[in-house]
Amino acid sequence: MSGPSTRHQDQVLAVLRDGSAPARSALAASWKRSLTVHGLAPDDAGAALTVSQARLIEAREEMGPLLVAAQGALDRLYLAVGGSGCCVLLTDRHGVAVDRRGATTDDATFRQWRLWPGAVWSEAVEGTNGIGTCLAERRAVAIHRDQHFHTRNIGLSCIDAPVYDHNGELAGALDVSSARGDLAEGHLSLIAAAVADAAAAIEAQAFRYAFSDARIMLAPGPEISGAALLALDSDDLIIGATRAARAALGILDAAQLGQIPATDLLSPRVPKADLAEAERGAIRRALARAEGNVSAAARALGLSRATLYRRMEKLGMQPG
Repeated sequence: MSGPSTRHQDQVLAVLRDGSAPARSALAASWKRSLTVHGLAPDDAGAALTVSQARLIEAREEMGPLLVAAQGALDRLYLAVGGSGCCVLLTDRHGVAVDRRGATTDDATFRQWRLWPGAVWSEAVEGTNGIGTCLAERRAVAIHRDQHFHTRNIGLSCIDAPVYDHNGELAGALDVSSARGDLAEGHLSLIAAAVADAAAAIEAQAFRYAFSDARIMLAPGPEISGAALLALDSDDLIIGATRAARAALGILDAAQLGQIPATDLLSPRVPKADLAEAERGAIRRALARAEGNVSAAARALGLSRATLYRRMEKLGMQPG
């Protein structure tokens, strides 16, 4: 009589015998990678991979400010999902779990499932799973129980979203996992939305940390997420953009950053500003900061009061 493990192995191999299945199904494509690219077997009962304490410390250090930026979002996500028997993991781009949130009463269970700092959940090691497949495909995924490749993982439900750093590069994955068998699909959808929001919050906070001296603004657009941020320098040149902002505004080359006036990108229909318009803008800003006091505005601009009046007259600007 076959058990769940044997049935799962048979199911995976049966799907992969259909050569067209990976083209029709993202899940089957991941199973195929697990089998043919990574050389894994569904029934592999070998020891799972966990990195040393020294390597874990190194992985955390490599995450840098992003790991610091993630702390508040990890806390809030756990508050949202912890009551349903879930734990929260943050991994690096290699699938190494670097931080975790979970109930103390569930620690033994989640340690057994290796939902713990130091565990490696890359697709190359564990086959199809929430963290590894999310990182491999660079998209949000949900891998529910027998959708996992390894039979040893079919008791888990994993919901993941990728996390990108301030340069738009893949930095890791944010994971919510549960070993409960009664987790309804409707609940999975709610968790997926919470994970996506938390990943966006981590990216936004990390971006603010990276550009702490810049002016941060939300990229315009009707369906722009809160992670679509731009960093502007004192000359209003765009010097930084999150991955979401780059995608929304068509910033395809990182070399463009620092070369794009914000007004040109955000208001492409507005005629390019000439020198007179730039000077008018600088004077208006100085007057606004000085609350209309021309003498104070002149000092801020490094001009005499008489010179500022002459320039204002030339530009057709009236004081007061």
